[in-house]
Amino acid sequence: MMWRPSLLLLLLLLRRGAQGKPSPDAGPHGQGRVHQAAPLSEAPHDDAHGNFQYDHEAFLGREVAKEFDQLSPEESRTRLGRIVDRMDRAGDGDGWVSLAELRAWIAHTQQRHIRDSVSAAWDTYDTDRDGRVGWEELRNATYGHYEPGEEFHDLEDAETYKKMLARDERRFRVADQDGDSMATREELTAFLHPEEFPHMRDIVIAETLEDLDKNRDGYVQVEEYIADLYSAEPGEEEPAWVQTEREQFRDFRDLNKDGRLDGGEVGHWVLPPSQDQPLVEANHLLHESDTDKDGRLSKAEILSNWNMFVGSQATNYGEDLTRHHDEL
Repeated sequence: MMWRPSLLLLLLLLRRGAQGKPSPDAGPHGQGRVHQAAPLSEAPHDDAHGNFQYDHEAFLGREVAKEFDQLSPEESRTRLGRIVDRMDRAGDGDGWVSLAELRAWIAHTQQRHIRDSVSAAWDTYDTDRDGRVGWEELRNATYGHYEPGEEFHDLEDAETYKKMLARDERRFRVADQDGDSMATREELTAFLHPEEFPHMRDIVIAETLEDLDKNRDGYVQVEEYIADLYSAEPGEEEPAWVQTEREQFRDFRDLNKDGRLDGGEVGHWVLPPSQDQPLVEANHLLHESDTDKDGRLSKAEILSNWNMFVGSQATNYGEDLTRHHDEL
C-alpha cells in the first residue's frame, strides 16, 4: 500500500494540464496510507542458476534493464563501463567504486519513476520558466489566481479549500529547506513525495493525524482508524476484515497499549522501518565481483563480471538454456 499523495500531485495525475481547483474529496475513501519501499525487482534472486534478472533490474531499473536485454554483449559492456565512470564521478572520483557509491547508484536508478513524475509536474508549476517553482506559482497553478484576502470567495465550500491551501503551504515550507520560497527540483520532489525524505517525516505524520483525528484530541482512536477504512451502511453487518483491522490496531499499531495512536505510533505505522534494499544489493554485487577482496571494485572487476550487473541478448540466451535444462 502507498501513502496518500499531495493534493497537488492528485491534481496533476487526474487533471494534468487542466485549469481549476482540486476536488476537496480527491482520493478514494480508504486509500492506503502505508509507505513501504517497493522491491528492487519482482524477479527471483536466483544467481545460483545463472539467472541475474533481479540484479539487472536492481542495478539498472526495470525499464533500462529491458533496453540492455536487447543489446549485444559488446554494447552492453561498453555502456556498463560508462556507468562505472558515472558512479565514481558521483562519489569521490578516486578511480574505484566503493560500497557507498554502488549503493547510491542503485538508489538513484530505483527512484527514476519519482524523478519522472516531478519532471511531468515541473512545466505545470514553473510558469515563469526560471528553473525554480515558487510557492506563488504552485499555488496559483493549483487553486487559481486570487487577490490577497479574496481566496475562494466565489465558492460555497471556501473554508474547505482554505484548509487545503494552508496544508499545502505548510508542506511546501518544510520542503523548502533554504527558506527562500522557491523550490528546486529536489525540494519539489520532497513536496510531492515527502515519504521519500527523512526531513519530511514529521509532516507526513501530522497530515495523517489531521486526516484521522476527527475529535481533535491529538490521537487516533480505534474507531477513527476504522472510519478511514470502512463506512458502514445502515443495518449492514461489519465485515470480517474490519474485525481483523481492529485486531491489527490493538496488537500491532498501538505499541504502548493505551488504546490510541500517538504521533510516534502513527509514524511507525505509515512509515515503518524497512531494510535498506539498495545497500543489501550493493553488498551482494560487491561480494560477487571483488576478486582481490579489498572491499572496493575496480572498473576491470565490474566488467569481468558484467553479465551479473547488466543484460544482453547473449545473457538472455544463456538464461533460456538454463531454464530449458531445469525443465528437462
